[in-house]
Amino acid sequence: MRFITIPGTTLNASQVCLGTGNFGTGVAEADAFALLDAFVEAGGNFVDSARIYASWLPGGANASERTVGNWLRERKNRDRIIVATKGAHPELSSMHIARMSHQEIEHDIHASLKYLQTDVIDVYWLHRDDVQRPVEEILDSLNAQVQAGRIRYFGCSNWTVPRIQAAADYAQASGLHGFIANQPQWSMATPNRDTIGDKTLAIMDEETLAFHRESGMPVIPYTSQARGFFSKLAQGRLKEADTRQYDNPTNRTRFAKAQALAQQHNVTITAIALSYLTSQPFPVIPIIGAKNFDQLNDSLQHIDFRLTPQELDDLSAS
Repeated sequence: MRFITIPGTTLNASQVCLGTGNFGTGVAEADAFALLDAFVEAGGNFVDSARIYASWLPGGANASERTVGNWLRERKNRDRIIVATKGAHPELSSMHIARMSHQEIEHDIHASLKYLQTDVIDVYWLHRDDVQRPVEEILDSLNAQVQAGRIRYFGCSNWTVPRIQAAADYAQASGLHGFIANQPQWSMATPNRDTIGDKTLAIMDEETLAFHRESGMPVIPYTSQARGFFSKLAQGRLKEADTRQYDNPTNRTRFAKAQALAQQHNVTITAIALSYLTSQPFPVIPIIGAKNFDQLNDSLQHIDFRLTPQELDDLSAS
């Protein structure tokens, strides 16, 4: 597996990151341990969690972070794993009320440290934004956490380009740490936006793509395989939710082109979908999800494959 040193950091990360959102809930702890072991055996060293994950399920609160923490303790491999998690998410019962004060950020970091059973978080993501709060105040809070030794680096998830740029400008002018990466929703599949109920999610668009091409800021996207849309389409087993969220003319055209590329290069359609991200002209580390070994192996089977710039342009033009 290839590795990428995330610009502005000392983190040498595997080219894909393993998402752990359903670990400890949809995936039992023992099975999650086995998937994490297999990911590491394949060369992976980057895992991503969030404090809010599975809080919508009975008994699910903190399950993902707790599972990762238990695995790190049992395997005694904390020094070899890049641990990322997200916080400062609104309470699910009051999504309209932001939680981005200094006290709330610090509270969530302390909680994540406890469940992850670690002294420091390598990458801490702000899971949402509070557009009513100045970016200066938010970055000051995060830099205080870096100075306290609780987090090493930090990034943003579900932020808009103007806010990301404002944060970058303030960090540069003040000589402070800034966001090392952005975590939006992004895949080869263009979603049907009107079907996405959570309007606080940031989805890759032309403005955001242009920003990353110009700035070179890394992207570590979630839902990077569109919940397996192209693989399911190839196997003729789309579910109603898949059709509703992703079935549209753009994705049908991309699917046909991706199938041709997969056949030409003797790789899977999943490899094409992931290489659509990893072949970009700026650093991209997709977050992959896996509920079982078949899904994990499918994601990792041709992980070193890259599209040529022309192939990427052809797919993007769909």
